[in-house]
Amino acid sequence: MNKSLVTAILLAPALVLAQKPFAPVESWKAAVLSGDAASLGKLYSPQAQIKAAGKPSTAEDEAKFWAGLKAGGSAQLTARILEANKLPNGEIGTYVRISVVSGDSHVMVAGRQTWAHLPDGWKIVAATRGALVQEQPRVLPQPATPNVSLYAEPREAEAELKAGLAKAAKEHKRLILVFGGNWCYDCHVLDTTFRSKEFAPLVEANYVVVHINIGDDVKDNVDIAARYGVALDKGVPSLGVLEPDGTVVYAQKNGEFESTVKIGPQDVRAFLEKWKR
Repeated sequence: MNKSLVTAILLAPALVLAQKPFAPVESWKAAVLSGDAASLGKLYSPQAQIKAAGKPSTAEDEAKFWAGLKAGGSAQLTARILEANKLPNGEIGTYVRISVVSGDSHVMVAGRQTWAHLPDGWKIVAATRGALVQEQPRVLPQPATPNVSLYAEPREAEAELKAGLAKAAKEHKRLILVFGGNWCYDCHVLDTTFRSKEFAPLVEANYVVVHINIGDDVKDNVDIAARYGVALDKGVPSLGVLEPDGTVVYAQKNGEFESTVKIGPQDVRAFLEKWKR
């Protein structure tokens, strides 16, 4: 995923929740999928601070927008929660992505929400979303339910890297570093591919995979990326392959895996076969 697309709709880094679903955002998702504007409206605080495609919006207009994606029942919607964070003040931050297929039209929209526990329950008190954009088809497997804990907190990266190298040494494997974040849909697609029936045996037999969180503002753990020569300026996921002693075998330079629209199973297999021991 390209950095410029991300920074337009993402907020500050936060603490990753456990994989257990956050019930209020699941209710929001269900209302979007059913096109239920009334139920959506109840989930927004009337005073919510909202920006839509860079412009101020209102809770009422947002409820109408999301409900309107159902397009009279003809559209097929797929809603994915990519990230769910505990914010320092007790609020919850979520990142959502909705794909819409209607006839030959394939579009998507994504955005962030901040939830606060108010006297009348959990409400969206702030939200930022992008505009509807064309979505290109992918041939790699996409996650039905993304792992919102795929990337741990950025501050845990060094410990995870150390543990990964130790595991790789013990199991006589190489280490794959995958730089990215939970907000990155392409990162989730690549992880789903690695775990798929087609690729899991090859990955598990030859590699230990460690995910390095670069933060929502793409400023965390850039020192680790620099240490191993992995470029982040062309987007993420960005990969490196290491020997158990930390020797660099491969470092991505040109955004080869940045877009899972542009690569297919043959590219993933070629990468895994080339850099295995």
